[in-house]
Amino acid sequence: MPIAREDVAHLARLARLALADDELDHLAAQLDQIITAVARVQEVAADGIPPTSHSVPMQNVFRDDVTEPCLPAEAVLAAAPAAEQQRFRVPRILAEE
Repeated sequence: MPIAREDVAHLARLARLALADDELDHLAAQLDQIITAVARVQEVAADGIPPTSHSVPMQNVFRDDVTEPCLPAEAVLAAAPAAEQQRFRVPRILAEE
């Protein structure tokens, strides 16, 4: 059953889209092709096949969280282009009022 132009116009109104008459005709044909393709996919016999999110098996690739000591502040600030009062010095981006 092809999609009627009126159905496309109704969908456009719901989506708050302003479509010209030629756009409605063009989209009606495209939506009909899309719905036909989806219906064809749904005809595939998938009984006994579990739903999946990936085509290949996935495993957790994350490493365990291991706490490690931090670098000393002096070493980090020594590598910074500029430091002041034990902090990174950065250019001012906002003017004070």
